[in-house]
Amino acid sequence: MKNFVRACSTVLVALGMTTIASAQTKWDMPTPYPDGNFHTRNIMQFAADVDKATNGSLKIAIHSAGSLIKHPEIKRSVRQGTAPIGEMLESLSSNEAAVYGLDSVPFLATGYDASRKLYAAQKPYLEKQLASEGLMLLFSVPWPPQGIYAKREIKSVDDLKGLKFRTYNAMIGRIAALAGAVPTQIEVPDLPTAFATGRVDVMITSASTGVDTKAQDYLTHYMDTQAWLPRNIVIVNKQAFDKLSAAEKKAVTDAAKVAEDRGWKFSIEEMTIKTKALKDAGIKVVEPSPELKAGLAKIGAVITSEWEKSAGPDGAAMLAAYRK
Repeated sequence: MKNFVRACSTVLVALGMTTIASAQTKWDMPTPYPDGNFHTRNIMQFAADVDKATNGSLKIAIHSAGSLIKHPEIKRSVRQGTAPIGEMLESLSSNEAAVYGLDSVPFLATGYDASRKLYAAQKPYLEKQLASEGLMLLFSVPWPPQGIYAKREIKSVDDLKGLKFRTYNAMIGRIAALAGAVPTQIEVPDLPTAFATGRVDVMITSASTGVDTKAQDYLTHYMDTQAWLPRNIVIVNKQAFDKLSAAEKKAVTDAAKVAEDRGWKFSIEEMTIKTKALKDAGIKVVEPSPELKAGLAKIGAVITSEWEKSAGPDGAAMLAAYRK
């Protein structure tokens, strides 16, 4: 009898352990940026919050710096269920649907307050598009705003005419063309040599990129135009989300809301720290002149109109909501 009881106890313990093991879910999460990047740090805290709120029943393993899946493939991998959750730059999918490109329309929403308002106007349509692809939006966090770097102060759009303007996508090329500059494709690792040899004269990017590429070695001025704030999005496969318990779903959505608010604060801190670093390195950080602002706004109006036509009725609705 004692042996029978022991055997039954062993079976019950084993069954209990199996139940506990099966109750735990692990999500692998690919992200594009290294561990020190503020986006990655924010996501690591998000994963820790989910782990704590679910008492470990949902574990999110972060695979940073493209170590699991390369950046251009992250959205597809989440859509196909290869990875249940992932982070990506929203505008990478702008060729799939116009809604993904709204955050990167230049000179439409300049500064954090305007960017937040634009996101609020866009969000329902972004969620609708993602849902049509079997995806859910968890949260979105912006990069610091974009400014103009040059070897002298740019006081008006006319000062850009004829200059070789560094481009890395079609939108930047459109800005250069409308400004009368010469679009010139240059990748980030080649920037110091390209500026030193005169292959390029001006670029538009964030204070963070300027610091990372040591812009002070080959440029002198940074016009803080805050042209646009490109955003990252964290998305989840809807089927994977639906498999969670009600408590786990709430833990994920609650942690996502906190992560979004925290991420926007991180972005502002990043802008502040990196802009100061530019000044400390010897770059002259200047506010754009009224003439430059007016000229860039005209360029922005043209590109916004082009985007609206490509986006159809939903695009018009988003812009109307933003402009209220």
